[in-house]
Order: sequence, then C-alpha cells, then structure tokens
Amino acid sequence: MPRSPAKERTRPPRSVSQEGRVLDALVAEARLRWGFDPANGLQVIAGELLVATPLEPTRPLLIVPLATLGIDQRVVTSEPLPGRAGPGGGDPLAVLGRLYGADHPVGRIGAPDGATVGSLTGESFDRPLFLRPVAPEFALAGPWALPWISARLRAPDGCPWDREQTHLSLRKHLLEEAYEVYDVLEGEATPELAAELGDLWLQIVLHAQLAAEAGIFDLTDVQAAIASKIVRRHPHVFGDAVANTASDVNRQWERIKADERAATDDSKGALDGISRSMPALAASQEMQDRAANLGYDWPSIEGVLDKVAEETEEFRQADTDVDRAEEFGDLVFVLVNLARRSGIDAESAVRAANAKFGRRFANVERAAAARGVALRDLDFDALDALWDAAKAEERMT
Repeated sequence: MPRSPAKERTRPPRSVSQEGRVLDALVAEARLRWGFDPANGLQVIAGELLVATPLEPTRPLLIVPLATLGIDQRVVTSEPLPGRAGPGGGDPLAVLGRLYGADHPVGRIGAPDGATVGSLTGESFDRPLFLRPVAPEFALAGPWALPWISARLRAPDGCPWDREQTHLSLRKHLLEEAYEVYDVLEGEATPELAAELGDLWLQIVLHAQLAAEAGIFDLTDVQAAIASKIVRRHPHVFGDAVANTASDVNRQWERIKADERAATDDSKGALDGISRSMPALAASQEMQDRAANLGYDWPSIEGVLDKVAEETEEFRQADTDVDRAEEFGDLVFVLVNLARRSGIDAESAVRAANAKFGRRFANVERAAAARGVALRDLDFDALDALWDAAKAEERMT
C-alpha cells in the first residue's frame, strides 16, 4: 500500500539520524582514547571543508570525512577561507601545518597512535582524525593568539615594560610601525611585509587590551565596528545600490558618512577627522579628495594648472618672510591638487623623488671619492657635471 503524504512528511530523514549516530560514536571513541572533555568545546569539521572553515587551534578538532557520514562529497564545494588564500591556502595539509605545526600529534581513529601533522598525506583524510588543542602561547597562527599573548604580557606577573605602557606611551610605536609598513609597501609584497604588518597589528591589539582592562571596549568591539562600517558603506556590494566606478564609490562613501553624522546629531564637518599627525602632503590630498567628493573642485585639470601659475607668481611677488611662507604653502597645496587630479599620490611621489635624489647623490659622492676629491672642494659646475653623470649611469641600469 502506498504511504500517505502525511506519513512521508513526518518520517525523520534517514541521513540526519545516521550522521548523528556516526558522530556520537566517533566522539565517544576519541574521548576514550585521547581523554578530552567535549563540554569544554569541540570542533567537528568535514575534511573536505577544512580549507573553507575557520579553525581555533586552542579547541580539540575532530576531522571527519563526508563519506563516513554518508554524504556525497560531489555535492559539496569548498573555497579557501578569505585571509587563507596565500601559499598553500587551498591545501588542507598546509592549513593544518600552519595552524598546529608539523610536530603536533594526530590521533587516527581505527589506527595506532604516532602520527603527526607533518606525517599526514592526502590519503590520511580518508579516516577520522583527532587533533588535541594547542596551548594559547603556541597557537601562533590562530586568530586569538596575539590577543592572548598581549593580555599575558599585561598580567600582574607579565612583562614589566608592557605593564607600564599607556595609550599615550604607545602612540609613537604605532606611528613608527605604520611608517615601516609604508616603507615596505613601496616595493612588491615580500615576507618582510608580513613581519611589518604583524608589528603594526600588535600595536592595535595592545591598545584594545588597554581599553579592555579599563572596561571601555575590547578587540571584538574593534572588529565588529570596522566590519559593520564597511558593510554599511558598501551598499553596492551588500545591498541594492549601484556604483560603477571608483569615483562613484567615493562619492557614495562621503554621502553615507554625512547621513550617519546627521542621524547621530554629529556636528562634525566633512573635513573633520583628518588626523593632525598625518604627513602634510597626505593630509592635504585627503582634504581635497573629500571636498571634491562633495563637488568642490575645478571642472578640469586646466583650472588647476592655471592656479599653479597664479600661486607661483604670487610667491615671486611676496616681499616678506611671512608672505613667502604663506604663498609657498598655497603653491604646494595646489600642486597636491594637481597630483590628485592626475591620479598621483603626492606623498608617495615626493618620497620617490627623495629616494631618487639620495641614490644619485650617493653616486656623486662615490665618483668624487674615486677621483680623490672632496665634494666641498668642488664648485657648482663640477658638482653638476658629476650629477649629470650619475643620472645618466642610473638610466642605463
């Protein structure tokens, strides 16, 4: 006799109960063999989804093949987790190696002990695997390792230097680390950049730790605030808005900021919030970017060039030190706008010019030393000739 539709609907799906029984048995065996308490937390992850799943190395991990659960792996897709797309990001062996280390022991259900992360192969994921948790101070690649280390350094029995720090005393270190990242970013991404980004991240984590100790906010608040802001200000990605160009995005960003200020009765203007500690060229470009996003800008680059000529003439005509300083500032400000309208980052351009001058002047010094003369003993024409030679040599390399 055919089953009634009602009975078909009320019958529990077989695959769900089968998965539950299999998992219960695996957890029981892992608990018996390796002595962990699942009440303290247990990660259960399909091996086929390992690269796409956030892992916390300080919690026990049970890796179960989909086939063991009776699930067809062909219906499952897996892309590397964002932030895990670097070297080996799509390889589960590499992911485990980076998070746990090659020497970390691995329990294999249905096989003797003695395996380590470094001894695993692709075929190892054909059977359930169990990884013990890593102590926080050794879970160096986990997302909460550095916050834990920072809290430990600030503990009563931690590091005397770290315990003395305040937001104010750490401020110079934050600036130094940001500049070191900036220096490395002038070239291609290298392992050195990873190290410098880590140094900068430490400063952020330390400030969050100090705030947590004062009961103001903690790192989760920092992460939630920036994540929610980015989602809110990208409605063309996370909503129904349309932005076809980077300029559209910038204008939309400033409109949303203005709406947010209005909604919270924030009386700050469009130029408020630009750091007083920013390098002057960078601050100038940011100011002019914001003003342009609100429509205050020359219609074409010709207007900027005319303004450069005007400010240059005013500088020539200035007859006091105070006037010359003011006109010079106006001229540089307009030159920054010329850079902005030309798609040039003014700060980076001047830094590149400084570096180029440094290289060429070093070549001039070497050339003078090779001739056995001191630079201070040469007149301008001789120095200029050495400079031209250094410039020509650099262009040939």
